[in-house]
Amino acid sequence: MREELRATLSAGSDPEKLQRTGSDLAKRYPVALALYAVIALLVWFTMDAGKVMVMGRPVELRLVPLVILGGLALRTVLAVQADRIRHGGDKGGS
Repeated sequence: MREELRATLSAGSDPEKLQRTGSDLAKRYPVALALYAVIALLVWFTMDAGKVMVMGRPVELRLVPLVILGGLALRTVLAVQADRIRHGGDKGGS
């Protein structure tokens, strides 16, 4: 672990060594989406269904973190799609 950290720190001047490879992102992608879903379920079942007024309309309080998690999941999906486009491989998709 420390050796990997040292290698990463010593490669600080070389940005190519710090970027993740496409296969590494492809392996982490389903895990990331599954973790976002687990966190969303935990938010849904643990937060109170209280309401807060937003611009004069009542909004459920538990929707705020769900919207944030949705934005993070969307960012993850877009990052993987951009990586596939950059590397010229359209694996899956439409």
